[in-house]
Amino acid sequence: MDDSLTKDEYDALGQISKAPRHGRVSACVARNAKRLAGLKFVTRERDGSLVITDKGKQTLFVKSCIDGLRAVADDPLAKLAVEVATFLGKKGHIKPSEAGGGFDITQKGRECLADIDSTTR
Repeated sequence: MDDSLTKDEYDALGQISKAPRHGRVSACVARNAKRLAGLKFVTRERDGSLVITDKGKQTLFVKSCIDGLRAVADDPLAKLAVEVATFLGKKGHIKPSEAGGGFDITQKGRECLADIDSTTR
């Protein structure tokens, strides 16, 4: 089974992670809930509410890291979430800018983006 998600499914997953537990779901979430539950990104509680799983949280974090890496590649002054910047820095994909106030993408980061682009497109 293919675990790759569409943009709409990523949006739904993000909404589920931020939504109040017993709140009304959006049309996007309702459209994608069955597939996300089937892929084990979310689970349904006994009361019918959707809860994101560890697999779903990890998937959103990886997407945030990839988006952050792309953002730094496009604009060295791009703002990154602290946990994303920390992770990318520890993995050697970005480094603090020598000019200050941002990040530079490393050769390893460029290679990683090239690899991601070659496998997803």
